[in-house]
Amino acid sequence: MSFSVLEKEGMLHGINHLSSLDSKIKYLLNTFDLPELKVEKNYFWSLCRSIIYQQISGKAAKTIASRFLELFPSDVNIEPVEVLDMDINKFYAVGLSRQKANYIKNIAEAFESQIIDEKIIKKCNDDDIIKILTQIKGVGRWTAEMFLIFTLRRPDVFPVTDLGVQKGFQIFYSLDDLPTIDDMNKKSENWKPYRSIMALYLWYIVEGPFEW
Repeated sequence: MSFSVLEKEGMLHGINHLSSLDSKIKYLLNTFDLPELKVEKNYFWSLCRSIIYQQISGKAAKTIASRFLELFPSDVNIEPVEVLDMDINKFYAVGLSRQKANYIKNIAEAFESQIIDEKIIKKCNDDDIIKILTQIKGVGRWTAEMFLIFTLRRPDVFPVTDLGVQKGFQIFYSLDDLPTIDDMNKKSENWKPYRSIMALYLWYIVEGPFEW
């Protein structure tokens, strides 16, 4: 089974659909440049990177991610076996916490043992992918949602626990406080099947395009 992805044509179609729903949304979508999601082929690195980015600033995470990749000659083409063979102390040395270093080792084990099979996972629906990935200790729903949006480029993912999305939602709707998860879920029902696009634009509001 194949699933739609947010390539340029799909992005434009989604923007047109969302713009037709609400003049406020239309203004938002016209304010920023068209998001462009890169084609990513290394699913293993994508998940490792999301672990690195958990709960720290984008700038700090980017620095740690770069230093992490410098440990490996293969760079972004890093393979699970390389991580399994690497002394975990070297991960600490580049800025990874003990917890995150262990999580990355867990991901490597899941790929190496084919608990995560790339050929299968890309054919699964979003909910099944989240269930598969969150079996790995350290991979929570947020990490799985980042994988869905930025690696598989799935169009209908709304990461309500992401602080950037929450802040963007708050600014967009002129709220005094951060929105509740329930309010965000209810509002986002109207944005199906293009909730990923709204997430990208809510990130724009806060700090420009989401960058790894």
